[in-house]
Amino acid sequence: MKILMDKHLDDSGLMAVAIDALETAFHARAANRLISPPRHHVSFADRGDLVFTVGGILVEKPLAGFRVYDTFDGPEHAQIVAVWSADDAKLKGIVLGSRLGSLRTGAIGGLAIRHLGAPDAKIVGIVGSGAQARTQLAAAAAVRNLDRARVYSRDEKNRVAFASEMQLTLGLEVEPVDSVSKAVEDADIVICATTSQTPVLHAGDLKAGAHVNTVGPKTLHGYELGLDVADAAAVIATDSLEQARAYPSPFFLAGSGSDGRLVDLAEIIAGKAAGRGSPEEITLFCSVGLAGTEVAVAAAILDRLDASV
Repeated sequence: MKILMDKHLDDSGLMAVAIDALETAFHARAANRLISPPRHHVSFADRGDLVFTVGGILVEKPLAGFRVYDTFDGPEHAQIVAVWSADDAKLKGIVLGSRLGSLRTGAIGGLAIRHLGAPDAKIVGIVGSGAQARTQLAAAAAVRNLDRARVYSRDEKNRVAFASEMQLTLGLEVEPVDSVSKAVEDADIVICATTSQTPVLHAGDLKAGAHVNTVGPKTLHGYELGLDVADAAAVIATDSLEQARAYPSPFFLAGSGSDGRLVDLAEIIAGKAAGRGSPEEITLFCSVGLAGTEVAVAAAILDRLDASV
């Protein structure tokens, strides 16, 4: 049994491992062989929550496990992911830290780009410069042969640091710019990963044929994406219809003309629902976090490390 921490997950090659593991998991979901109930919150009055996600995948080598993280006030937040073999009750390993969650979310975004983005996409526009923006860009680079990226965030120092770091990490030209429109004006792939409670991206900012991943807020209480982006999209997908409907505040499309068009990404991946139909179509992926998929990613990483020993 292995215990991994963030320092063990710095290998840039792990993004491709995570995306492939999730491809298998999403095919299993489409076949009703993925166990992924919505998150469960346990509240501690005036302190915060412990949030549990349980997951499993019933494939040739079935897996089971859980993730738990906290919402307590404080400078440090710990996460734990534990993975069992469901065949023999063997505890395969435990992963501690925050890196796995970001890697998982980025990899799901990469899977959406793989199946909804233009196959010849070359340019990425990024709004936001935090951890999620980093893993989303890394995932885009893992599934498309990119030429360059542009990034905007409100803090100039943050976007300059993001560009410098990601250019070095990915070997990709990354340019910091001073507006959303400059970041996304000719982008084939647009990543919106902010904490904004009001829309920062609108349909008029996008070129024909763009694919958009939204990672930030997306409830009626606050959302980072203009509703006109959903209106303009030919396809609107999410990783978990159940989670989108389980938010304390309704999903941001609730009551709009686009609410009924939300499709499960797993159905698109499995060919059960239509994806991109033409090069000119705008497509939208709303990341809400498919509960339990950390288990599949952790298991794949543990297997890779076992094989390299």
